[in-house]
Amino acid sequence: MAGGWWAKAQAGGMLLALLGWVSSCVTTFVPLWKNLNLDLNELEVWNMGLWQVCITQEEGVVECQAHGSFLALPPELRISRLLMCISNGLGLLGCLLAALGLEGWRACEDKPGQKQRLLLAGGAALGTAGITTLVPVSWVAYNTVLDFWDETVPDIVPRWEFGEATFLGWFAGAFLATAGLLLACSARSTSTTTPPAPPCHQPPTTRGPAGGHHHPHPKNADLVI
Repeated sequence: MAGGWWAKAQAGGMLLALLGWVSSCVTTFVPLWKNLNLDLNELEVWNMGLWQVCITQEEGVVECQAHGSFLALPPELRISRLLMCISNGLGLLGCLLAALGLEGWRACEDKPGQKQRLLLAGGAALGTAGITTLVPVSWVAYNTVLDFWDETVPDIVPRWEFGEATFLGWFAGAFLATAGLLLACSARSTSTTTPPAPPCHQPPTTRGPAGGHHHPHPKNADLVI
């Protein structure tokens, strides 16, 4: 029962890891971190991401323009770029390490200790990837809330709001962190399952001169007269 539970935990962890990593990559590159609806021109919707700003018109035409200099960006966008790229790399590394440490995978099958270390390393990488996804998404969302409720800005000025990528990034970070926890906890299954001990073999018997079985006597046995 325990072995089946740990196998299911590993399968669920890998599924969450793949979903979280794909969602994190999509969050990194889509220009949907912020949305801006202009009251003066409701036919246009502005979308901002880490790499570019896009304008969607009513006819469905989308025009995108990349951000200028990296140093000219706000601090949260600069650091978010770096953290999201690190998260994508750690997520991919964690998926590869954890896949090699799964019980059903034939790699390192004769070395349960090494499979346990691979699972632990993969879980740690995925957990770190989840944190490095949640931090930039939450930081940008926090600044968006501050700017939206800034009383020093006139009410006539349009305000940025949450985009779809913000929610997708939160889900991605939660998936990666949960996957790392499941895989790291399931690593104990490889350490608790020990291979069965080899059967004991009795020493071979030798045949005597009359064809019967002759058992060897100890060297210092006393002779009976």
